[in-house]
Amino acid sequence: MSMTNGVYVSGQWQSGAGDLLRSTDPASGETVWEGTIADAAQVEAAIGAARKAFRSWALTPVAERIAILEAFEKVLERRASEVSETISREVGKALWETNGEVGAMRGKVGLSVRAQAERAGERVDETAFGRAQLTHRPHGVMAVFGPFNFPGHLPNGHIVPALLAGNTVVFKPSEFAPATGELLVRCLEEAGVPAGVVNLVQGGRSVGGALLDGDIDGVLFTGSARAGTYMHEKFAGRTDVILALEMGGNNPLIVWDAADVEAAADIAAQSAFLTTGQRCSCARRLVLPEGAFGDQVIDAIKARIEGLSIGAWDTPDIFMGPLVHGGAAKAAFDFEAHLTGLGGHPIVPLSALELGDAFVRPGLIDMTSAREGHDEELFGPFLQVYRVKDFHDALERANATRFGLAGGLVSEDPDLWTKAHALMRAGILNLNRPTAGASSAMPFGGPGLSGNHRPSAWYAADYCAWPQASQIADKADRLSAPGFPS
Repeated sequence: MSMTNGVYVSGQWQSGAGDLLRSTDPASGETVWEGTIADAAQVEAAIGAARKAFRSWALTPVAERIAILEAFEKVLERRASEVSETISREVGKALWETNGEVGAMRGKVGLSVRAQAERAGERVDETAFGRAQLTHRPHGVMAVFGPFNFPGHLPNGHIVPALLAGNTVVFKPSEFAPATGELLVRCLEEAGVPAGVVNLVQGGRSVGGALLDGDIDGVLFTGSARAGTYMHEKFAGRTDVILALEMGGNNPLIVWDAADVEAAADIAAQSAFLTTGQRCSCARRLVLPEGAFGDQVIDAIKARIEGLSIGAWDTPDIFMGPLVHGGAAKAAFDFEAHLTGLGGHPIVPLSALELGDAFVRPGLIDMTSAREGHDEELFGPFLQVYRVKDFHDALERANATRFGLAGGLVSEDPDLWTKAHALMRAGILNLNRPTAGASSAMPFGGPGLSGNHRPSAWYAADYCAWPQASQIADKADRLSAPGFPS
């Protein structure tokens, strides 16, 4: 496989001056992308190119920016199979999932145009002196950090509204998904995004650190709580840098009194195991009542774990693929051992599959009697079970986390939903639907360690521009006020 250019600065593709980076198909081990990462000088050059391009891009009429992004949507449509297969090969996701991811990427354009009009548009009010006008201004150079689990959709969800608002971008994809990151930028280039408006720097922690150290005006991040907290601390006191941080969750799902146990088990299993558990909105903790109903739900989830179809991305009719790499599978087994050490009782132990070192069959563990001290997010198909006496205890257990991204209730009792809706601390809270279901036409984010109160999706327009209020008169008139000389 030939080496790939890992840096895109001011409209020019070039080799990185740093170390070698390689991404591999976690199912087969085949190399998907190979190239050299950016060094500090190239990161600085990318930021400089974005800074230089900012003035002209900010002055570009909104209609022209929209037209370029609509052209980008058409490029994605034309190259949809290439993009979806690249994502699947690089991170192992089932092809039906990545087809949906490309659809979400395309839909982001129209959604962002409408969201900007609603959240960050213009307003003019007539006044006694002339007009009061509300407009929105771009921040400048935005550093976009992409994750591996949705390596197209999630960075695209930052980049599109940022460009629409008039910002320029330096994009660092996940080091586990460089091919997807490159392809996303090539699609933007093909759509006619001007040189310097979008720049790409491939690499891991060193490249990310150089980007954060640079002359940037915003950080748009989706990833782990550890990395996001580091960024929050790094920019403490830097009110000149906008931070939009989405940092995952330790999400609860309460299944209480569903009439259909099988339907409840479907919701729980898909909440926990969709995308091999590698969604920040996946359920990590299942809260059930003591007694026969809870036992039935557990038995039904066990049956689903045993029957899940697991395979490589191009295997027909699979539900889930491998984890992103073998190290992620090891982390899942280590996490299970940690919880067992705290007193957890495995119901269905995680199990390795002969398909490869990144493949696992999901696990289920009862943590009802375990010691506390495990409020962490595991990015994998592993579900913790808690049994409680009443619904008050269920709500207490659901909120026993530093995170607050997603949650759910499975119940036909409207009174329980009223209580859950009012008292569960989750930015995405679903009723009789999987926790992993979220709409791009709604905000996406949550309180606590899940972010910094700057949700993405529909609300991305909020952090991509700042409001400017103006009083406007067509000519300068003499002014009067008590005690003011006339």
